[in-house]
Amino acid sequence: MICSQNEIKFYNDFQLTNFNTLKIRSSAKIFYMPDNYGEMMTLFRRNKTKNPIVIGNGSNVLFSSQGVQEPIIHTGLIKTVLSFNQTLEAEAGIKTQALSKMAYEKKLSGFEFLIGIPATLGGAIYMNAGAHGQTISDKLVSAKVYDIENNKVLNLKKEEMNFSYRHSILKEKPYILLSAKFNLEKKDKEEIKAKMDENLLFRREKQPNLALPNAGSVFKNPKDCEFSAGALIDKCGLRGFRIGDCEVWENHCNFIINKGKATSIDYTNIVFEIYSKVKEEFNVELEPEIIYIGKMTKDEKEKWKIMKKN
Repeated sequence: MICSQNEIKFYNDFQLTNFNTLKIRSSAKIFYMPDNYGEMMTLFRRNKTKNPIVIGNGSNVLFSSQGVQEPIIHTGLIKTVLSFNQTLEAEAGIKTQALSKMAYEKKLSGFEFLIGIPATLGGAIYMNAGAHGQTISDKLVSAKVYDIENNKVLNLKKEEMNFSYRHSILKEKPYILLSAKFNLEKKDKEEIKAKMDENLLFRREKQPNLALPNAGSVFKNPKDCEFSAGALIDKCGLRGFRIGDCEVWENHCNFIINKGKATSIDYTNIVFEIYSKVKEEFNVELEPEIIYIGKMTKDEKEKWKIMKKN
């Protein structure tokens, strides 16, 4: 049931199946849908938590099948984009695919790689998402973030964002992205469209689309290793490996798909089995990209603690 708390929309016992790309059945005790980032900041102040759960498109996350007790804030309505010449300033809830198409319409290059990434800008910057040799940080000029601990808005330059492989300052501090400013390049629409089409074709051939529910790449590619995470998993003979309704995708072993009724326990067990096999065979400890949200069983807690220690 939709409710209103000082005009900020929220739901009680909200079903999360359609709010995560893995399609795990879970529910949130309370689910907020603020209309703007002013309302979002109000929620942070009201909840007085340094670790709010903020989601956008729900990729790269694993919701607990036991449910989520913490308040969830969804950024889907916070998606204004302003443009001036070669500059785009976008709010956190805009979908990256929509941002890519918007840049194309304005004859701006630099976001072609985003066309194949099922995320929102907030999530993309949080993990410095990338593909095809590009990352979201490449064209970033500055970011507006909310410092929850000190209750203030900060304007951070690119060099202050601590970007690295699948990392940003948003993983280090209690900061939440509000918006970001980018400086793109002017190019012919035909050239931009050709690159977007090339990226989409690559994704269709190499990665599962969301008709096969998945959370995106499971593991980061290991440092100082000649093989990618997917190649290591494949060399362990785990292509098509299945636990419960979770299965290692036949076409790319760094993706796990939900065959229908997968649970967070299924997903945890298969990820831990992959982690253990790769460590045993190659002495490489793969690091999961996936973020677990919600109540863990004792077994899940132990397994994620082992995998996330590095």
